[in-house]
Amino acid sequence: MKPGFEAIIGLEVHVQLRTRSKLFCACRNAYGASPNTQTCPVCLGLPGALPVLNGEAVRLGIRLGLALGARIHERSTFYRKQYFYPDLPKGYQITQGPVALVESGSLEIAGDPTVRGGDGPVRIRLERAHLEEDAGKSLHDQRPDATLVDLNRAGVPLLEVVGMPDLRSPQEASDYLKALHRLVVFLGIGDGNLEEGGFRCDANVSLRPRGTQALGTRVEVKNLNSFRFVKQALAHEVARQTALLEAGGAVVQETRGWDAEAGETRAQRTKEAAMDYRYFPEPDLPALEVTEAEIAAVRTSLPELPEARAQRWRATFGLGGEEALTLLQDPAFADYFEALAAASGQGKAAASWMLGEVSRTLNERGGGIAAFPLPPEALAELVRLVGDRRISFGTAKEQVYPALLAGEGRAGDIVTRKGLAQVSDRGAIETLVARVLADHPGPVAQFHAGKTNLRGFLVGQVLKAGGGRLDPGVVNEVLAEGLAKGGSAPHAGP
Repeated sequence: MKPGFEAIIGLEVHVQLRTRSKLFCACRNAYGASPNTQTCPVCLGLPGALPVLNGEAVRLGIRLGLALGARIHERSTFYRKQYFYPDLPKGYQITQGPVALVESGSLEIAGDPTVRGGDGPVRIRLERAHLEEDAGKSLHDQRPDATLVDLNRAGVPLLEVVGMPDLRSPQEASDYLKALHRLVVFLGIGDGNLEEGGFRCDANVSLRPRGTQALGTRVEVKNLNSFRFVKQALAHEVARQTALLEAGGAVVQETRGWDAEAGETRAQRTKEAAMDYRYFPEPDLPALEVTEAEIAAVRTSLPELPEARAQRWRATFGLGGEEALTLLQDPAFADYFEALAAASGQGKAAASWMLGEVSRTLNERGGGIAAFPLPPEALAELVRLVGDRRISFGTAKEQVYPALLAGEGRAGDIVTRKGLAQVSDRGAIETLVARVLADHPGPVAQFHAGKTNLRGFLVGQVLKAGGGRLDPGVVNEVLAEGLAKGGSAPHAGP
């Protein structure tokens, strides 16, 4: 984006709620069933069918609102939002308005220093989070001559989280979406599955001259279902609007779609105004009323929030910001790390194993941490063996860890049986250092001539001579003393 313009971005995120049934009927709320098998007169909009509100959806909405520090309205209402599309059998969508269950609140993210002129977190305000029913799904690619409609998703409970236009770059939009997704998953509100449509967003973006306050003409980019696509689509849209304005053109208020293959947004239709939806109160549903006691009950059930958990890990284990957030990739993974850190007593090392070998194993085998064959206590023993310098990290990674995965017994037993214990005996290491220095007079001379990077080569030769079982700390210490004396290890025998 050119320096003369500032991007104004707001996201509307649709979260499918994790309930057993749909929002206004008893049909199953589950993904993957045969088309049109999870429907009934209510979600098909047949004459005379009356909706009944799902109480669990209300509790999940309150749960997210409290986590966001929002206001929970004790009285909110439902409205009909009318539009006509093949996958909306009633011809209208039941949503909340003008008062929503959840209003205000905020979410903190790292600010983008390239557009804000400094580091530090920023708070992104939320306008509201309201309950509404999902539409069905139109399938345009199943037949060349027709669009097929699957109404299994019609009536599935959604919580639409409407953010204020406080985001200033595609990077901030991506970070905000990830933070909200993390919160949704850790609270158990939804599964957050982007590919299945369980978490998707529409992005509103406009430009204005930097330093001004009036908002520009807003364009909506619809149905972005990955963090990468959000970032790419917004970057393209900001560039498109910038080029248009610089050429003296005007931005048209419209809805655009993201074409991932072409790497561009494309016009779909002129953006509707609120009056086009002809909102009016839903006559078949009374106002939603929740009590202070019900709100308090939800508040007491809240777990430690993911950002608070990351902060605790940073303070307790000395983790970096990205390390902590990566460990929060899902609740089960985070819980495993907590158990591993507690059992090993080495939080920083536990994080390294989780983000290194454990993640690599999961990627190779597929599946989440629930399918990982080692309980935290078994891996913790290996972490402790490395931390106590009984074995080297290389030995642990290359020999003990694979044996653990293969079910060959406890880590300590594997080390004993295979003779993998690390050699820390100073006399034995002095002998090997002396031999290496004697066998490599050229690198030793070059080291003393100023090529200090050759020290790494000499350390590697000593470790290789020791079969990978030497204590690297002792090796470095003895080698430093030998090089300081001109090229022979102290006290080394002939």
